[in-house]
Amino acid sequence: MLRKNESLAAEVRDIALADVVLIFAFAFTLVGGALFAGSTSLSGFLALIPVVALAVTLSFVLHELMHKFVAQHYGAMAGFRTSYSGLMITLVTGFLGFLIGIPGATMIYASNFTKRENGIVSLAGPLTNFVVFAVFLGISFAINPAPGSYAGSAIALTMEISILLAFFNMLPIFPLDGSKVLYWNRPVYFSTLAVIFVLMMLYTSLPLIDIAFMLIIALVFSIMYRHIL
Repeated sequence: MLRKNESLAAEVRDIALADVVLIFAFAFTLVGGALFAGSTSLSGFLALIPVVALAVTLSFVLHELMHKFVAQHYGAMAGFRTSYSGLMITLVTGFLGFLIGIPGATMIYASNFTKRENGIVSLAGPLTNFVVFAVFLGISFAINPAPGSYAGSAIALTMEISILLAFFNMLPIFPLDGSKVLYWNRPVYFSTLAVIFVLMMLYTSLPLIDIAFMLIIALVFSIMYRHIL
């Protein structure tokens, strides 16, 4: 029991550390990096932190936890583990104004996973981001916050980060979730990706160059995966 509690405590520390690093990395990215942070006052930057914390925590932590819980449902051992090299890359790139977020991942240990089970476990993370997006979209319609208000910014940023994280993870590049979902079921993969892509285009106004940049980051992540995580 002590070992189990110690393992859980270590996992909580890992995911909390990864979350904090991602929050500050995202915040720096949103202001164009530390070199351009001078255009944003210190009070403005500090006011941005709670908004980013809400968006990142719901999008990232719930994504990883859902991978864990669904994997455990199928009898696997699973837990989040940080990568100190990945944490450094996340923080440094955010500091420079662009983000390669690889603070860690949910590690899954299973000797008898079927292709279907592995696909469902992988799909659970992006679908969680979709649910977060849908909930905040509903909140937006319900309260109709004023454009530019603090509440409006929090809702919009949470929606944006959630759907972007869903899209990024659904790219068919190993070890991202999309590669495993595609291997399991092509119709499920393409229909899920299509819905997420449409929502991303409607609610993020993401330029094509940024989508290309996400693809480059995914390829870099794939190359570095075995050396970083």
